Amino acid sequence: MRKRRAVFGSFWLLSLVAISFYGGTVSYGIFFALTLLPFLSLFYIVCVWCRYRVYQEIGSRNIVSGQSVPYYFVLQNEDKFAFAAIGISFFSDFSYVEELPDKMEYELLPGERYRYETSFVCRYRGEYEVGIKEVTISDFLRLFRVRCEVRETKKVIVAPKLIRIYELKSVSDISAMLQKEIAAHATELDIVTREYVSGDALKQIHWKATAREQKLMSRRLIGEEKEGALLFFDTHRYDERPPVYLPLENRLLETVLALTLFLSEKSIPVTVCCSRDKFGQKCVNGIRDFGDFYELTKELEFDKAEDTKNRIRHMLNSGTVLNQHVVFFVLQKIDYEMLEMAKRISENGIIVVFYVVTEENMDDFCAMSDANRRIIAITPQDRLEEIL
Repeated sequence: MRKRRAVFGSFWLLSLVAISFYGGTVSYGIFFALTLLPFLSLFYIVCVWCRYRVYQEIGSRNIVSGQSVPYYFVLQNEDKFAFAAIGISFFSDFSYVEELPDKMEYELLPGERYRYETSFVCRYRGEYEVGIKEVTISDFLRLFRVRCEVRETKKVIVAPKLIRIYELKSVSDISAMLQKEIAAHATELDIVTREYVSGDALKQIHWKATAREQKLMSRRLIGEEKEGALLFFDTHRYDERPPVYLPLENRLLETVLALTLFLSEKSIPVTVCCSRDKFGQKCVNGIRDFGDFYELTKELEFDKAEDTKNRIRHMLNSGTVLNQHVVFFVLQKIDYEMLEMAKRISENGIIVVFYVVTEENMDDFCAMSDANRRIIAITPQDRLEEIL
């Protein structure tokens, strides 16, 4: 476009030289035509801007991050003059269109329409705009280009993606220990009996009840109501710029969900809490409870007013963490004060694991890990299946 303007400017200067040194009707005609042409081009752009129509539609307003969603857009000329060049650009910070058209600039004759069907993917959890962001209008000579925002953008609500992990590679010994502890808690025998089931241990058979009922009767197994693990995650918003905070918050919630789902599938009870007082404590004792917990995370909001450290102190003072076998912290920031709090927890025989979701270098903190206190760094670009 700059080259076209330079060429046009050169012709205009030549016409000016022509009327200055030679004059004549032709020279003046060319000069005035070249002088008026930019104004006519701008007027044409204004007319197109007032008359163009763009329509777009998405398959669903409620989607999951990483999920491909059907999408189409329509450019339409409802006027009686041609549209020389209309270009479109999409929101690309938090979503992307999977298959873009070959050409992104279109010429529409009077009454003509262009429809393109494709799909798009949202990268992060949250609520934001997707699809066409702005339309670019150019004149016939491509001298000027005007960008204008789409009058009606599309907004979606994106839920965090569920990432299934089959083992905790980063803390495999803890995972094995948890399952062993939970199994051990279900070995206490009660005098309440039931009919014998093939596979019951001989020591489980209640012989007096068997003689009385004239059929084999077994003692029921009842488990002690002990906690398995506690998972605390950070809901403080550390930045006000969406491109900065959305990737971190999205990955933090994906980490929380992946850990909770893993523990639920292993029948390990987990108590989940965060720095929001309104969230409270959610006990997830199985897949059914996990479904309810996942629905809560869809509506969870991060807030810069949340005080993560104060919330952790409150848990320590209330004794909530002291009834656990393992305590998981999923945070965006970590400091030496938090490590000191973790030391108070580990002194009670409880293993503490920090998952820190950050773009910062965590080598110094990770080097401080030991048997009872693990520190693992996660970035938005990492694959959770490999890190966790």
